[in-house]
Amino acid sequence: MELTLTGIIVALIVGLVVGALGRLVVPGKQHMPLWLTLVVGVVAALLGTVLARALGVATTAGFDWIEFFFQVALAAIGVALVAGTGSRRRLTR
Repeated sequence: MELTLTGIIVALIVGLVVGALGRLVVPGKQHMPLWLTLVVGVVAALLGTVLARALGVATTAGFDWIEFFFQVALAAIGVALVAGTGSRRRLTR
């Protein structure tokens, strides 16, 4: 797989969207910078794709809704973990 500038830009955009949707799914306010949302989103998008391929649901006609669900769910889990870790760290200072 060749990494192109276009591929990297698309991955960043998808990661930002997935990370933002993950933040929307998690209740309450998360105190996370935009760059951390992007990182969580990109990691969740990659892991969601791997999970969908492992389960055999990544190749469907049209938009891959199941894969997208996995990505957003993993982003929500990642946001909850990162936001929870950050709030605990602030309380102990």
